[in-house]
Amino acid sequence: MSRLRSIPEFPVSVVGSWPRPESLLKAAKRKSDDIPRLRDEATKHAIEQQERAGVDVLTDGEQRRDNFYSFLAEKLDGVELMTMADLLDYVEDKAAFEALLQTLDVPAYAIKNPTITGRLERTEPLAVRELEFLRKHSTKACKVTLPGPYLLSRSMWVKQLSGEAYPTREELCEDIVRILRAELTELVSVGVEIVQFDEPVLTEVVFAGKAATRTFMCAALAAAADPAEELELAVNLINRVVDGIEGTMTAIHVCRGNWSRNEDVLLAGDYEPLLPTLAKMHVDQFVLEYATPRAGPESLLTQLPRTASVGFGAVNPRTDPDEDPAKIASRVRALAELLGPNRIWLNPDCGFGTFADRPVASERDAVRKIEILAEAARILRA
Repeated sequence: MSRLRSIPEFPVSVVGSWPRPESLLKAAKRKSDDIPRLRDEATKHAIEQQERAGVDVLTDGEQRRDNFYSFLAEKLDGVELMTMADLLDYVEDKAAFEALLQTLDVPAYAIKNPTITGRLERTEPLAVRELEFLRKHSTKACKVTLPGPYLLSRSMWVKQLSGEAYPTREELCEDIVRILRAELTELVSVGVEIVQFDEPVLTEVVFAGKAATRTFMCAALAAAADPAEELELAVNLINRVVDGIEGTMTAIHVCRGNWSRNEDVLLAGDYEPLLPTLAKMHVDQFVLEYATPRAGPESLLTQLPRTASVGFGAVNPRTDPDEDPAKIASRVRALAELLGPNRIWLNPDCGFGTFADRPVASERDAVRKIEILAEAARILRA
């Protein structure tokens, strides 16, 4: 394994995505032959912008991905990338699905979903090449983001398209765990400092229950009627992926949606209903949003395992960059007194460009948000 790189106190990190340049977006729409070159250029630019703004633990900005989990269609056999408009032909309740997309402010053609059409098999690593490129172009610590196993168990299965390959959810979960576990093992061998699994659907389980099974991030897989069953499954899946992994930090990211600047259409509610579930997960860090008031009080974080750190969301990627670094530092200092030393990382609530065609922030705003976090970190370290 490559030597791991140092991480300072109160490290500044990003959740994952960075806004993509217009040239890359246009080339992707045209399916241009120069996409590989443009992806490399966009990734180097994202790295430079993060470093210049003050990020201590970098990602590659997810410049090679259309969204945080759609890229799986390029890496796995048995997966087809479909827009929400495509899926309208296959979901069980078309009218309700379309109405929900409108209510959530989700354009049917802008967001793509990786949908199972055959048995899953990794044709190439999901993110190892991204990590190798990132480590080659930066001397800083690195983070790799991957979709979580519970998210994938719900988001990719559409009965009419997936049922023949995976008649039962149990069979699907077995393959998801196998694939993610193999990927994590390879990332550790290359020498990544932290691997983050994104599980945004967990908030839908506790806040919306079974009503959430038709949202745009959950395609059409009907979850169990009992949310407690779903949460127990989420714990089981992530632990099977991460147990026994050493040397590399593992993390879970949970938010309430990051596709619109209209906060009214995003889920609301504090983390308290989820904390017993999170506490059972054998991960080293919980990356949580706390810049939005929809997240509730941070004092609840004392219920998390003391062995885990917190990626504390201190700036909102969906708003103008007007946060006060001194106020952020004061808030983090108070939280550090509750949680103990060396347990807090500073990051945005979520990515700046979770969906490539629908980023919630411009690059200029993303840079300024990170600069604010970096200034808060300097205050805390002083």
